[in-house]
Amino acid sequence: MNSELAVLDDLLTAAAHEDRGALWQLAEQGRELDANLVRLPPGAEVGEHQEDVLDVLLVVVAGSGRVVAGGDALNLTPTSVVWLPRTSRRALAAGPDGLAYLTVHRRRPGLTIKPSVAPSAGYEGGEAPCMLGRVCPECGRLSQDPEPVFCSRCGERFAGH
Repeated sequence: MNSELAVLDDLLTAAAHEDRGALWQLAEQGRELDANLVRLPPGAEVGEHQEDVLDVLLVVVAGSGRVVAGGDALNLTPTSVVWLPRTSRRALAAGPDGLAYLTVHRRRPGLTIKPSVAPSAGYEGGEAPCMLGRVCPECGRLSQDPEPVFCSRCGERFAGH
């Protein structure tokens, strides 16, 4: 099936000036890819973080900014394409006109919960620690970082930071 999913210019034009985060997400059933149109207002940042599972392709569609990835700093302008390999540390900063970019990566594997170590013979049970503080309030992604500051998917700041 070949069909137009979104017109990025239309999405950017329709968004309020202060809108930040994911303006659009690929949501079609049966897909093997995820994609997000993300916008950062002027001067906004996505703090340094690490994506442990997926490579990410970042394509700038509007505005300007800067990415620091793997120790290298790159200026971003429309049509810039950056590959962010998994396990690389990265941070983004929007320029004076803001920054809008498309991220594309393999669909995130389903979350699995497994014990980190086998319980000892004296284990008496109990509840697992709450991971609500690791769920992005904007897009719902569970961060792999035990103390996240920014969401690696949409750039939203976690509460308390």
